[in-house]
Amino acid sequence: MYKNYINGKWVDAKSGENFIKINPATGEEIGSFPYSGKEDVDDAVKSAKEAFPKWSKLPLPDRGAIMRKFGDLMMEHKEELARIETQEMGKVLKETRGDVQEAIDTAYYAFGEATRFFGHTVPSELPNKICLTFKRPIGVAGLIAPWNFPAAIPCWKMIPALLSGNTLVLKPSREAPWTSTRLIELLIESGVPKGVVNLVQGPGGIVGEAISKHPDIGVVSFTGSVETGSRIAEVAGKLLKRVSLELGGKNGQIVMRDANLELAIDGVLWGAFGTTGQRCTATSRLILDEEIHDKFLAMLIDRAKKLKIGNGLDEGMEMGPVISKSQREKIDKYVQIGKEEAKLECGGNFYTDNKCDSGFFYEPTIFSGVNKNMRIAQEEIFGPVLAVIKVCGLNEAIDVINSTKYGLSSSIYTQDVNAAMQAVERIEAGITYVNGPTIGAECHLPFGGVKNTGNGHREGGWTVYEIFTEFQTVYIDYSGKLQRAQLDD
Repeated sequence: MYKNYINGKWVDAKSGENFIKINPATGEEIGSFPYSGKEDVDDAVKSAKEAFPKWSKLPLPDRGAIMRKFGDLMMEHKEELARIETQEMGKVLKETRGDVQEAIDTAYYAFGEATRFFGHTVPSELPNKICLTFKRPIGVAGLIAPWNFPAAIPCWKMIPALLSGNTLVLKPSREAPWTSTRLIELLIESGVPKGVVNLVQGPGGIVGEAISKHPDIGVVSFTGSVETGSRIAEVAGKLLKRVSLELGGKNGQIVMRDANLELAIDGVLWGAFGTTGQRCTATSRLILDEEIHDKFLAMLIDRAKKLKIGNGLDEGMEMGPVISKSQREKIDKYVQIGKEEAKLECGGNFYTDNKCDSGFFYEPTIFSGVNKNMRIAQEEIFGPVLAVIKVCGLNEAIDVINSTKYGLSSSIYTQDVNAAMQAVERIEAGITYVNGPTIGAECHLPFGGVKNTGNGHREGGWTVYEIFTEFQTVYIDYSGKLQRAQLDD
């Protein structure tokens, strides 16, 4: 039985209730976790608030050294963390190892940022006066993480929040509670003081809502669905909190007639079926130039049918289960919609064999004859379902890729540098890849999207620190007399 971590202690939920997490590949029980409520959040926020003054006054390089130690410990326990992830959310080991490495890289990047926490020094409009800026922590950060990257995304949030001098309350998804528990244990071992980090498990509608509403939380960072993000923005906005939202995607990969087709096939297979399509950056639309459409589609179907599906702990597997029974049923409902809208080329069923019957597996599914207005081309399915759209030339391809309410990731395969640069300039997305799939973000660069994908903030790289800090502008007048700025003399 696992517990919350509040004020330096592992504790049960006040309700005494728990929820059971199961392995989506086997249906076996992983463990029992606290079903927390508002009172647990209140205790966690109180703890974080009390710890804030001392933590925020710790010199930045000292906080950076703790993040480096955290990275070292994650590296030491990398295989353990990867196996925990695979068991609780299903990704194959080669992916969960990459997820943990992303968390490690984020910690090491933060260690470097601790000595690069730059402000600006600028000229004053008056003599004998200087102007400069500092970044200051906000206070208590409420972090709400999803299940599909159980190590990377909590670390994307926790590490910059902590380095910036904030204390925090983390609520992981109920579908990935185990990894976060282990991360908190390693953070404690890294030297984070009592009260600075708090973990509250439980349902989003209760725990997430309490975090969003709490008056002593100054910044909320959320990754998840548009519907939940809109609710958080509504609730937190009434209290004028800083809110960072990273939401959905309906990402497209364009393949032009001059593309390296084998490379593009590798890209779409990885983008559409890596993580079983359960990434906000997953390739869910494939936009093919009409000249290569039929050839490319045949090649793709052949390769998709050969993907090895099974328990992610088996090193030979290429695709694991979807996260839950309910998610598999949602995917299947979209597949039934797709069968009415377009042509099913492969997949379209629950995947079963004598090793997968107890899990939540779904076949790699491809539809052709899709147009840009169909539901399977517009709505986020979050599963291994790919909609193939035929276009005539670059202009139509860009029109199609921009035709959804989302704008997270995008991709174009072409050997024409002019076409590539046209796409980069005209595609409405926060991320664009040239001759690469729509997935594969690197931790030292900004991550996020436009339109309904988010609210303008960017995790990753140097930009994430803008989420967790406030700018303080300082004027130092050494003239020895009253100087009046903004007065026309």
